[in-house]
Amino acid sequence: MEEKKHRAGFVNIVGKPNVGKSTLMNALVGEKLAITTPKAQTTRHRIIGLVNGPDFQIVYSDTPGIIEPKYKLQESMMGFVRSSFSDADLFLIICEFRDRNLDIFKDKIEKNSAPKIFVLNKMDKGTQEEVQAEMDFWRENIEADEFLTISALEGAGVEDLLVLIKRFLPEHPPYYDKEELTDRPERFFVSEIIREKIFKNYKQEIPYSVEIIIDSFKEEATITRIGAIILCNRKSQKPILIGRGGQMLKKVGTEARLDIEAFLDKKVYLELFVKVREGWREDDSSLRNFGYLQ
Repeated sequence: MEEKKHRAGFVNIVGKPNVGKSTLMNALVGEKLAITTPKAQTTRHRIIGLVNGPDFQIVYSDTPGIIEPKYKLQESMMGFVRSSFSDADLFLIICEFRDRNLDIFKDKIEKNSAPKIFVLNKMDKGTQEEVQAEMDFWRENIEADEFLTISALEGAGVEDLLVLIKRFLPEHPPYYDKEELTDRPERFFVSEIIREKIFKNYKQEIPYSVEIIIDSFKEEATITRIGAIILCNRKSQKPILIGRGGQMLKKVGTEARLDIEAFLDKKVYLELFVKVREGWREDDSSLRNFGYLQ
């Protein structure tokens, strides 16, 4: 009997901000790797999630939503998007229900020769007739190999999408160890959990002005002790982050600690500190230290 050939490929999830890309990757991988919030531009890095089977490996790549950058940090974020275009074996083009803006698809995605699956997310937001009308529009206006409707948050259509993805995987040995779930270390996900809580607890510019530095990470027999710095962009932001009597920082710390404990499956002691580094979003040295520039 002929041995079944192994398939592996990079599946890059692309779209505008806040269309559910990270929620979809988490659903496809079966673990919360990418942080999710209602605010746009939550994702800053390229995050890899791995799904392995006996004869396949899917390397999912979640990148920041496609935007026109306004400062150097955002320019670096778009660098992750561009790099994902160069190694894509398959694109998942994610669009939100009732958003018919074609610009990013025409200018940045359609020119790439890799196969494409168009995914209309949040199908639960409309009637069957409305969803069908949206799909008719997209079938007429963009080029894709397959079209599918899903609800990433509810998991509807995710299994059907997985079947389609497997069909497009090229023959290739695994790119990563098949026991791995991602290429990122635990410290990275701890910092992302803290950043997620900042997105959920602060308004306006604050979430976009902070970076998380894991200053210490000490694993003991029964507890992991973590010290993290919340770095802000301006002096005026520090008292807002701390809050009156330290209450806001305490709230963020408690929420983050609970999620980190669930992620590490271990008791955690978390200390948060707020520091100021003015203009870090425009500083090449800071961006390089934080992994945004090579």
